[in-house]
Amino acid sequence: MVKKVRVTKQFTFETGHALYGYDGLCKNVHGHSYKLDVTVIGSPIEDNTHVKNGMVIDFSDLKKIVTQEVVDPFDHATVLNVSSPHKAIAEEMESRGHKIVKVNYQPTSEMMILDFAEKINAQLPKQIKLHSLKLRETETAFAQWFAEDN
Repeated sequence: MVKKVRVTKQFTFETGHALYGYDGLCKNVHGHSYKLDVTVIGSPIEDNTHVKNGMVIDFSDLKKIVTQEVVDPFDHATVLNVSSPHKAIAEEMESRGHKIVKVNYQPTSEMMILDFAEKINAQLPKQIKLHSLKLRETETAFAQWFAEDN
């Protein structure tokens, strides 16, 4: 019988964004202290001679992937949709030395989590599957992504 285990690691990063065309306050550039829970699923290694014996994935390996794909690029950056007039704002801010992440989508939590899922999935070892992501924008508001839904 194949034994599957889900393991989760949480990440935090500070990111600014603005929602072009939005009818509320979030149309203004503002920021959040994001928390991202990354849950993967796989079978623990059952080999007494393997240095990772008993692990689905070494938490440090998962940390390396998520830090490279999400945390480092997005931390203390401003995310702007360059498929909108925010392209000019992005270029102006970038020319003044600001860290800008240019995306081709409205940078909502929902769209960001889809982007993160794609980036993390591409880097995971083939025997490990991304199970779910939870992106907290605030303590009471979050988006979730589940592999089974996609």
